[in-house]
Amino acid sequence: MPRYSLLVEYDGRPYCGFQAQGDLPTVQASLERAILRFSGEAVRVTTAGRTDTGVHATGQVVTFDLEKTFKAGVVRDAMNAYLLPEPVSVLDAAQVDPDFSARFSATGRMYLFRILNRRAPPAIDQGRVWHVKKPLDADAMIEAAKCLIGKHDFTTFRDLRCQSNSPVKTLDIARVKRIGDEIHLVFASRSFLHRQVRSLTGTLAEVGIGRWEVGRVKEALEARDRQACGPVAPPEGLYLTHVTYEANPDFEGRSSI
Repeated sequence: MPRYSLLVEYDGRPYCGFQAQGDLPTVQASLERAILRFSGEAVRVTTAGRTDTGVHATGQVVTFDLEKTFKAGVVRDAMNAYLLPEPVSVLDAAQVDPDFSARFSATGRMYLFRILNRRAPPAIDQGRVWHVKKPLDADAMIEAAKCLIGKHDFTTFRDLRCQSNSPVKTLDIARVKRIGDEIHLVFASRSFLHRQVRSLTGTLAEVGIGRWEVGRVKEALEARDRQACGPVAPPEGLYLTHVTYEANPDFEGRSSI
């Protein structure tokens, strides 16, 4: 039974997240429907990251098994043909080892959060950036983010509905950079807690606006208390950009900032 891996990008706006939820529109349901239409087989895909409602991806990875064997290029092109006109695209496809899993074989995940920091609202990127009108001090955000790097108990930045066995995670990258009218935040780790990136982003934005002092982020982290978290950033600026499968992933080589 051949196993296939797909590299997928999507606009999360029309979907109630990645994971299938009955009759609700989800990315998983769209992918599985396209697989059924081209192969005649009903399958369940495994994903590297279950993105929330409204969250986007440029580097999502999924795996699935089929009874029949197809060339990887045929899988990619057939998927894209049956996904139209939905905002989901299969960038690449490959036949992989039967023991390879998009989720369990992953050694790292990288997210980008885009903040549009100007008075005027977005037109072209509406629904794809978080619009913050007040000026943000990127230098203060950069300084505040430094305390987040490394192994910590991230209970403060963990959604109450998170099902992870432990709040302890190692954050390999927590980077902030202004690029024109946008502020980009990049986070990389082996795995993340539910809404951790949005919680971190919203908290750092409080520093940028000036409502929080830089040192308060470290205090919030050390509090290990969800009540110490700043406001959670909305989903529309968040992108899953990379999933790594190397034993020692080179996050720096994949970071755009």
